[in-house]
Amino acid sequence: MDFGVVLQNDPPASRVVELARQAETHGFGYVWTFDSHLLWQEPYVVYSQILAATRRVKVGPMVTNPVTRDWTVTASAFATLNEMFGNRTICGIGRGDSAVRVTGGRPATLETLREAVHVIRELANSRSALLGGATLRLPWSVGSQLDVWVAGYGPKALALTGEVGDGFILQLADPDVATWTIQAVKAAAERAGRDPGALQFCVAAPMYIGDGADPAARAHMRDQTRWFGGMVGNHVADLVARYGEGTALPRALTDYIAGRQGYDYNEHGRAGNTHTAFVPDEVIERFCVLGSPAEHIEKIEALRDLGVTQFAGYLMHDNKEETLRVYGERVIPALRASVTAKA
Repeated sequence: MDFGVVLQNDPPASRVVELARQAETHGFGYVWTFDSHLLWQEPYVVYSQILAATRRVKVGPMVTNPVTRDWTVTASAFATLNEMFGNRTICGIGRGDSAVRVTGGRPATLETLREAVHVIRELANSRSALLGGATLRLPWSVGSQLDVWVAGYGPKALALTGEVGDGFILQLADPDVATWTIQAVKAAAERAGRDPGALQFCVAAPMYIGDGADPAARAHMRDQTRWFGGMVGNHVADLVARYGEGTALPRALTDYIAGRQGYDYNEHGRAGNTHTAFVPDEVIERFCVLGSPAEHIEKIEALRDLGVTQFAGYLMHDNKEETLRVYGERVIPALRASVTAKA
């Protein structure tokens, strides 16, 4: 199983680079960041510095979108980083949330997302793509390799992922929701004549190491990660508006937003924000991975058994370094395949 870490591009950028370096030291194989160019610093500039400061981690956005960035520019950025640092990039993409809404835009349609996935992947893999009636290519790109993983929650987005994605990103760690979404993606891949076993399945959620048995410590962990339920709630609200109440969407995903009263993107993805009080404790426990190392191992093991191939932990809280250290010393080794020197 692979492990990733998800960072915000808060200044100073050197701090983001240092956390990425620590993540690699502790055994993480992927470094993801938010991609919201007004709320945080420009990720592709930071990726170049992360890649320069590390040796093997792959970097990419969790997630970019087809609205605020020209697709050919996105592909060119990935291909350039690959030429400089040896094919160490990954692209997570969705319809768009904070980057789009802060600028007054609307998330992309699924058809636009489908086309963007194709164009970005073809160009960033040194192949040609048809766009606007013209056949385009990056003539200087030779040997660039990029996988595109699609993020989503709703039935149509999950079907699209199975049809065209190299991987699927689920931004929450609830096993019931993970079961439903993974099955939907695999079924769509099979209907499209693709091998479901060739897809990657990434669960991304806040990870916080602490004393899970101490009520005060547990409450602090929940308060530090309550923002995540608010972020997920943006997408859930869109789904409920599109599909209606009482649809095929799992209640484990939709019920909790009943008390939602809007969202302030100025506090997006930040611990201690003021507009996520509607998120109940039990949802935080289901959506996030909190507590002792043993609790983290147990939950991630259960996700792995469902078909998850990567767990990517958000580090938007006050215990970043310690969480990385304990993952490196306790959690990641416990979830590696057992290999003996002598049989």
